[in-house]
Amino acid sequence: MYARKCLTVSTIGIARGRVDTPIVTRDVAVPVDILVRLIAVRVVTVAKDVEVGNTPRVVATEMAAEIVTGNGEEAAVAVGKVVEVAMSEVAVEDVVVHMATHYEPVERMPRPSMEQPDRRSNYTYRVDFSPQCASSRLMQGLINEHKKIFGGFLFDGTQLFMVNKLRSDQLTLQSRHERTGDVYQLRIIHTGSVDMTNETGIQVLNLILRRAMAGLNLQLVGRNLFDAAAKIAIREYQIELWPGYITSIRQHERDILVCCEIAHKTMRMQTCYDILRDCQKHDRNYKDSFKRAVLGVVVLTGYNNKTYTINDVTFDTTPESTFDTKAGKTSFVEYYKQKYNIRIRDPHQPMLLSRAKKRDLRAGGSELMALVPELCQMTGLTDQMRSDFRMMRAMADHTRLNPDRRIERLETFNKRLQTSPESMEVFKTWQMELDRRLVEVPGRLLPQEMIFFSTTANGVQAGEQADWTAHFRNNPMFATVRLNRWYLIVPNRATREANDFLGCMIQAARGMRFEISNCEIVTIPDDNPGTYVRTLDNILNKDPQLIMCVVTNNKADRYTAIKKKCCVDRAIPTQVMVQKTITPKGGNVRTLMSVATKVVIQMNCKLGGVPWKVKIPLNGLMTIGFDVCHDAKDKSKSFGAMVATLDHDNKGTPKFFSTVSQHTHGEEISNYLPINTVKALNEYRKEFGELPKRIIFYRDGVGEGQLHYIYEHEVKSIVDKLNQIYKSAGIDQDVLLTFFIVNKRINTRFFDHRQNPKPGTVVDDMVTLPERTDFYLVSQSVRQGTVSPTAYNVIYDTSGLRIDHLQMLSYKQCHLYYNWSGTTRVPAVCQYAHKLSFLVAQFLHQAPSNLLEKKLFFL
Repeated sequence: MYARKCLTVSTIGIARGRVDTPIVTRDVAVPVDILVRLIAVRVVTVAKDVEVGNTPRVVATEMAAEIVTGNGEEAAVAVGKVVEVAMSEVAVEDVVVHMATHYEPVERMPRPSMEQPDRRSNYTYRVDFSPQCASSRLMQGLINEHKKIFGGFLFDGTQLFMVNKLRSDQLTLQSRHERTGDVYQLRIIHTGSVDMTNETGIQVLNLILRRAMAGLNLQLVGRNLFDAAAKIAIREYQIELWPGYITSIRQHERDILVCCEIAHKTMRMQTCYDILRDCQKHDRNYKDSFKRAVLGVVVLTGYNNKTYTINDVTFDTTPESTFDTKAGKTSFVEYYKQKYNIRIRDPHQPMLLSRAKKRDLRAGGSELMALVPELCQMTGLTDQMRSDFRMMRAMADHTRLNPDRRIERLETFNKRLQTSPESMEVFKTWQMELDRRLVEVPGRLLPQEMIFFSTTANGVQAGEQADWTAHFRNNPMFATVRLNRWYLIVPNRATREANDFLGCMIQAARGMRFEISNCEIVTIPDDNPGTYVRTLDNILNKDPQLIMCVVTNNKADRYTAIKKKCCVDRAIPTQVMVQKTITPKGGNVRTLMSVATKVVIQMNCKLGGVPWKVKIPLNGLMTIGFDVCHDAKDKSKSFGAMVATLDHDNKGTPKFFSTVSQHTHGEEISNYLPINTVKALNEYRKEFGELPKRIIFYRDGVGEGQLHYIYEHEVKSIVDKLNQIYKSAGIDQDVLLTFFIVNKRINTRFFDHRQNPKPGTVVDDMVTLPERTDFYLVSQSVRQGTVSPTAYNVIYDTSGLRIDHLQMLSYKQCHLYYNWSGTTRVPAVCQYAHKLSFLVAQFLHQAPSNLLEKKLFFL
C-alpha cells in the first residue's frame, strides 16, 4: 500500500561505497522498506569483500548503526529490526551479478558563481502576450528576438526558464511578427525559481537535453529524434530505416539519470499519392481501397517535419479548393507555393483529413487538417508487410542489435552529444554535464526453475536458456485428456498433407502418453468461409470434443467464420492449421515432428490437460492476469480479458478460469473488474470449497500516466468488493492481495559483460524509482538482439510476502504459458489474457460462450 513506516536516518551515499563511506549529516525520514533495500543491497555486495569473521549480519549491523540516528535503547531496537528485515531480504540461493545499463548520471549544475554565490536553481518567469497569442511556435519566435537579453533560456509554452536572473522582476519588451508585421508586447514577470532536483526541474533538464540534441542535426518525427542522414534503404521492399534515439531524464533511486535507447523509424518510399495511383490502376472501386490503405496511417510531411494520423479522405476537396486565411481566400496550390515554395503536380487529387492534436487546437488550429497526398510520406508497416517473413528478417538485420553493437552505438551517440560544438554550448550555458560512463547496477540471478512432468518426481531443470523443449522427447505430459471424438475438416487439395501430418501427430502424442483416437476426416470442395460454416454445423450436432480445420492461407474472414461458429455460437475447441505449416520441407515428413509436438500439446491444453507444472511454495494462491485489446473493426469498443488460476495445494492438476467484458469508449473498466474477479473467486470456491488465501493480480496494458487512476478506481473497487466477499465468508482480516502493474514496453536494457543477462535476472536498485516498490525481471532468453526486461510495479500489497518472494513467484509464473516450452516476458496469466483479448477483439468481436471459460480454448 502507499503508506510507509519511516525511520530517521542520516543520508546520503549509504550504498555507493564500502561500509566506511562518509555519511552526509542531514537527518531525513526514510521509509523503512527503502532503508532495508539499501542495506540489503550493500550486504550482498560488501559481504564478499569483508575480512574473515565479518559475516553479512555484522556488516548489516555496522551499517544500520551508522545510519540510524538517535541514542539509547530505542535506536538499538530500530537497528536490530532493520538488520533482521535486511537479512531476510538477502536471498541466499540467488547469485549476485554486476551489469551495465544504458543510463548515464547527470552531473547536476548550476554551481555557485562569483556573481550569484548562493544560486542553486534556475529562474522562472511568466510571459503575457498582448495581443494574446495562441500559437506556441509564434510565441517562441517572438521570445527568440530577445535572446541576447535573456542569455540561456527555455520556453515550454507557458513558462520561461532562465540561467540568469533578469535585473528587474518585471520587464516589458516589444516584438514584431516576421511575416505579418504585427507588433506584440511581451510582459515578463518573475515568478520564482525551480530546484533542478524536483519534478519541474527534471522537466527542465529534459528540455535542455532536447536542445543539446538539436546540435546533432536530428529530425523530430513524432516525439523522438531520428537521423535522416544515416537512413538505411532497403530498396527491395521500398522502405527506409531511420536510426534515432529515445531519451528521458528522471530521478532514480540515488541519482538523476539519463536513459538513452536506440530506436528506428520505418519510412516507406511511397507517398499517399503513390498509393492512390496504385489503387486507381488495380481496382475499379479505387476510392474504397485507397481509404482502406491510408486510414489510421501516420504520415510525415517534409515541409514542416510533422506527423499526422489520417482519419478520413475527401474526394470532394482537391488542392484547387480554397480556404480562408487572414489575408482572404486562397487555394492549397497557392498556399504551398507561397509558404513553402512547393509546386503541387496533380491539382485534382483528393485531400486527406487529419484530426488536430489537442495542442494544435489550443493554439487556435482547426479541428480537421487537410493534407495533400503527394506531400505525405507513409510511415510504419502494413499487416501484409508484417506477415512477410523475408522483409521482417531484412529489417531485423539492422534493427535487432546484439548487446555489444548496441553499447557501441550508445557510446558513439554519447561522444557525439558531448563533442558537438552546438551541444557543448547548450550544456555550458546551462552549466550541466553528463557522465560518459554507463551506470553499473547490481542484480541477482534467481535459481533455475524445476519443470515437472508426470513421471519425473524430482523434475528437470529449465536450463540456462530457460527452454525445456528437448525434455518432451523423454517425458510425458503432466496431465492429459483422452481424445476420442474429433474431426478434421480439410479442402480436397490438402488431403495428402493433412494425412501425413495426422501420422506425425499420433506419433508425437504416443511419446507424450496422450491418447488420440483416429479422427473422422471430412473433405470439402473449396475453402470458402461459408463451406466451413456449413460443414461445422453438421459436425457440431455429433458432440465432438475438438475440431481441426486445415485452411489454405491466413485469410482473416475464413478464420473468423470458424472461430465465431465454435467459440460464440457453440462451445467446441478448434485447432486451425494453415496448409503451408503442415507441408513437409523437402518432402521429408520427419521435419513435421516439431510442429506436430507443439500442436499436440496445444490440443491437450484446449481439452483441459496440462503439459507441465512448476512448484508454487504457497497453498491457496490464486494468480490473475488482465489485459485489454481494442476492437479491430469498431475503435469505440475494446475487450478486457481476465484469466485466473485454480490451483489449491500445488498437488493436483492446475485449472484456469477466463472471462471477457466489452467496454465502450469512455466506459470505466473498473465497472467490470471487481465483478469478474468475484466470478473467479466463486469458481475457486466451487472447486475447493473455500476462498483463496492470497491473490496476486497482474495488470497489463497500463501507460505511465494511468497509474494513479488504476489505483484509485480499479484497485480500490476490487479491494472493497473482495473484502465484502471475505467478510461474508466469516474471514475477519482483509484480503491478502498484491496488485502488480506489468509493463513490457520499456526502454531499459541490461548488459552482462556486453552480453545478454541470463533468464531469471532481477534488478531492484539504482535504476528503479524511489517512490515505488518496483523491479525489473529478465525472464526469457533471445537468440538474436538484446533481451528486453519486464518492469513490475507493486501498487498495492497486503500479502505480507517479501519482495524477493514476489519476484520469485513472478518468475515462476513466466514458466507456465503452455504455447511455448520456455519462459515468457510476462507471467503466464498475463499472456493468456492477452491471447484471449486479442482473439475476441480481432476476430470474434463479442464475448465467447461461457461454456468455454474453464478451458484454454484461445491458445
